[in-house]
Parts: sequence; C-alpha cells; structure tokens
Amino acid sequence: MSYVSGVGVFAALADPTRRALLDQLQRDGECAVSELAAAHAVSQPAVSRHFRVLREAGLVSVRQVGRRRCSRMEADGLLPLVCYLTSFWDQRVDALTLVLDDFEEES
Repeated sequence: MSYVSGVGVFAALADPTRRALLDQLQRDGECAVSELAAAHAVSQPAVSRHFRVLREAGLVSVRQVGRRRCSRMEADGLLPLVCYLTSFWDQRVDALTLVLDDFEEES
C-alpha cells in the first residue's frame, strides 16, 4: 500500500457527510444521487461534490442508468486503509512481544 493512497482514503472519510453517504450505500446497496441527497438533507450538487471525493479515493463507483446516476460502495477502496491499520497494529504487537519476551527472561 502506498502512503498516498492511504491518505486519500483517510481524507475522504474525514468528512462526516461522506461517511454517512458511504454508510447508506453499504446498507442499501446501489442508490441514486437524488435519493441520497433527500435522505441526508443535503443538496444534490453537494452530494455530487462529496461523491467526486469518494470516487477519487476509490470508495464509490457511479454509473448512468437512463437519466439517473446510481452509486455504489466499492469495498476494495478500503484496502489501503485496512493495510495501513494492519501494519500499524502489527508493529505494536511486535513491540509488545519484545517487551514481554524481555520480561519473561528477567523473571
């Protein structure tokens, strides 16, 4: 995982409105932008701007269905975040293991 892709996902998820939109897509599956705007009391242009950020981070995809633009969550977009957090966690567990090994040797 590159540092830049992880930062993009973190930045996209930093906004509470984007997190709420992503949560709804995760729960409901594919939704039209107009449905999401109505559910969150946000204007349709604002939702479109939020989706641009989410799309650039790889967290959602948008497809045209007739006159509607339908969006869905792309779970694979969370992989940079998962990889970052896993490596962070692994480093801490490794450090804890060393401390516990030293403690065991002293006992």
